[in-house]
Amino acid sequence: MSSLVKWFVTFPYMQYGLGFLQEFMVKVLRTGPIPRHVAFIMDGNRRFAKYNHLELKEGHVAGFDSLIHILEFCNQLGIEAVTIYAFSIENFNRPQHEVDALMGMLRSKIVFITDEDSFAKRSNIKIRVLGDRSLIPDDILEAVMRGEEATKDNTGMLLNICFPYTARDDITHAIREVSKKVEANELSLDDINLDTFQNEMYTGKSPPLDILVRTSGATRLSDFMLWESNMNCRVEFVESLWPDFTIWDMYRICIKWSYERTKELA
Repeated sequence: MSSLVKWFVTFPYMQYGLGFLQEFMVKVLRTGPIPRHVAFIMDGNRRFAKYNHLELKEGHVAGFDSLIHILEFCNQLGIEAVTIYAFSIENFNRPQHEVDALMGMLRSKIVFITDEDSFAKRSNIKIRVLGDRSLIPDDILEAVMRGEEATKDNTGMLLNICFPYTARDDITHAIREVSKKVEANELSLDDINLDTFQNEMYTGKSPPLDILVRTSGATRLSDFMLWESNMNCRVEFVESLWPDFTIWDMYRICIKWSYERTKELA
């Protein structure tokens, strides 16, 4: 039965109908406020692989495919920035075979950033990698830097890839950068405020965070964007595993956010 369903969904006329429906959904959302910045904790790849009797790397590949669909929808909607939690610094504490699998997936999917016919190039998306780059293997770092260079002049949606990242490291980084400017007499102590601190954070060039989504049913932030998830940010905990998270889930979240923001502005 599952094979029949997959064939039905991939049938050309069905694909045309789904594309038409997605365009309609975008038009509906655009009648109201649209979030400027959305972030995702993409949790559940490992459990997806386990539940579907797949190898671990296949779970991460399924998660990557889901990410592409969500990015396409966000870009089509006109969201200015999307930030994804690709790899936590704490992930280095996982079993070595799992770390190797994650790094292997990054190596195989780096074409997403660097290839001439990549999604980022075709969609006019600008790529930024946020985190402690000293922890990134040299071959991946080189490819990441090429990708950032190749997309730096793109004028579409900004995609922040947090890798490797934790919010505590981000805050520590910002403190260090502010301190350097004070020592260099580029900044006085009286000039230090929320804005100057925010500007030195990894996400300092992004709009304020409107929505943070975590999948898999877990109700914790896992050291992700703790500073940005303030009272003006809506946090959505979703039961779906990340590979099962679809544009329909994203549509529901955006509709709810738009409705509540409209009430606030009334």
